[in-house]
Amino acid sequence: MEGWFTTSEPYSLIGAKCTDCGTYVFPPRSGACPNPSCDSMELAPVPLSRKGKVWSYTENHYAPPPPYVAADPFEPYALAAVELAEEGLVILGQVAKGVMGADLEIGMDVEVDLEVLYRDADGVDHWIWTWAPSAPEASA
Repeated sequence: MEGWFTTSEPYSLIGAKCTDCGTYVFPPRSGACPNPSCDSMELAPVPLSRKGKVWSYTENHYAPPPPYVAADPFEPYALAAVELAEEGLVILGQVAKGVMGADLEIGMDVEVDLEVLYRDADGVDHWIWTWAPSAPEASA
């Protein structure tokens, strides 16, 4: 595993998990466990849950200043803080294109997806993870 997310389907974020107490962190890193009651110095990379629930959300209507890169032309987008049920982490990320704050609600089911943030002058696509509304599950 490399980076903050997988690039093949099904997409997932990559975090790290303490090998002693099971505490999760995102983004992935090495070093000491963040749990103050754990003395472990080993965090192992792990895929995180693909799905979670919207914990909070907002909209961004301003392009980020340099050195950050935004799509050109800039289009407003929603941001969501999503709680992963299995890990208990709350992870902030952009919401899928076309989904704005009016389309979101607290507790809404979302899942990890990937989108192109921008294409550079050399034609290389730069990807980000997004939170996309989950498709309703078919009943058996």
